[in-house]
Amino acid sequence: MHFGVADYAAFNKARTVVIGGLNPDYPGDQWHYVISKIVTTARAFGLQAIDGPYTDIKNVDEYRRLCHRARLVGFDGKWVLHPLQVDVANEVFMPTQEQFDDARRLLDAYHHATHVERKGAVMHEGQMIDEASRKIAEQVVARGVAAGMVAEGAR
Repeated sequence: MHFGVADYAAFNKARTVVIGGLNPDYPGDQWHYVISKIVTTARAFGLQAIDGPYTDIKNVDEYRRLCHRARLVGFDGKWVLHPLQVDVANEVFMPTQEQFDDARRLLDAYHHATHVERKGAVMHEGQMIDEASRKIAEQVVARGVAAGMVAEGAR
């Protein structure tokens, strides 16, 4: 499921400066409500959520910022219209090696806690982890594996 921001703006007669960008005259993020709904709806139906395009192709810094915004809301990716945007999208939407390795350690610790110690929540590296932590870590690992990552020690 993706956000067609231009179609949405045209339908609602919203004022936009650059397709996919934020209007500097709007106090905040004028698209926040709809992008949150798209992510929630996509998850409810087991679909990936992809943020729409950003047409100011040479403004790579703003594209990066919009990718981060989309990732923080829960999108799985963002449209890429030009080769300049490819590396940015990959950088933002795949985990770092450190995030990947941290998630793998968390999964190992949680598996040990739930299957060996028979506990539902435990402390791991200074924080409490539980089933929600496991689900988040699994998503990080899955994104990393899809990007060809392997655990630091497995290279």
